[in-house]
Amino acid sequence: MTKKVRKAVFPVGGLGTRFLPATKAMPKEMLPVVDKPLIQYAVEEARAAGIEQFIFVTGRGKGALEDHFDHSYELEDTLRAKNKAEFLDGIHSWLPTMGEVVYTRQMQPNGLGHAVQCARHIVGDEPFAVLLADDLILSKTAVLKQMVDAHAEVGGNVIAVMEVPHEHTKRYGVLTPGKQSGKTIEVKGLVEKPDPSVAPSNYAVIGRYILDASVFAELDHVGKGAGGEIQLTDGLARMIGKVPFHGFSFEGTRFDCGDKIGFLHANMAFALDRADIRKEFADVLRQVAGTL
Repeated sequence: MTKKVRKAVFPVGGLGTRFLPATKAMPKEMLPVVDKPLIQYAVEEARAAGIEQFIFVTGRGKGALEDHFDHSYELEDTLRAKNKAEFLDGIHSWLPTMGEVVYTRQMQPNGLGHAVQCARHIVGDEPFAVLLADDLILSKTAVLKQMVDAHAEVGGNVIAVMEVPHEHTKRYGVLTPGKQSGKTIEVKGLVEKPDPSVAPSNYAVIGRYILDASVFAELDHVGKGAGGEIQLTDGLARMIGKVPFHGFSFEGTRFDCGDKIGFLHANMAFALDRADIRKEFADVLRQVAGTL
């Protein structure tokens, strides 16, 4: 019987250099899309998938992120005094409860594989999710919930994949696909950021994973890979044939919010998805389009 996925790891130790100077004193995961920071979207997605414990792998200068998931007594007292009940409810509805959040530190910026390794003693020997806040996905059903449901059927590793233009394979981990059944695709191989001339497919791995805990042992044996970092993809590649391993072609639209254009695109798409501001924002877009 497949174990329930109860824990999720959020690697949030990155420097966010592509968004300087905005990220000089603010974690990139706190950049807002409409009125919520990226990391809150990721946490809400995990909660919608039934996650019970949220593990943040942080680095230096991430205090604002930790404060965001804590009570702000001065703010809350002020809102009460001004009878702003709707704002109070809006804050309390997503705050984790006592014991749900754990923080651990990635002391060196050694890549995603290293960040995941930093959570090994908190995760233990059970399957767990990994969510990258930079990858924001607009969908009717939370993507991690879609993946958890698939994992209950197939077990092992389930990684989110999407088809990308072949010339973009050098930006992603790319899988060698096997048999496909519905939205699940057997993973025969994985390679990190291959040149398009040698890429085994255009199925790219994006920032949602459900992993067997044996990945930690595999990461112990990988050296530095692409970019001189410990790549999660390299550890996952060592698991092929050892545990069931599937890509999952999810329902939803993914936005790369680690990129300025992707971030701006996400703000527009999420604003247009909001019933409370859709009409006014559409009018603004039409005005701006008219000036081009």
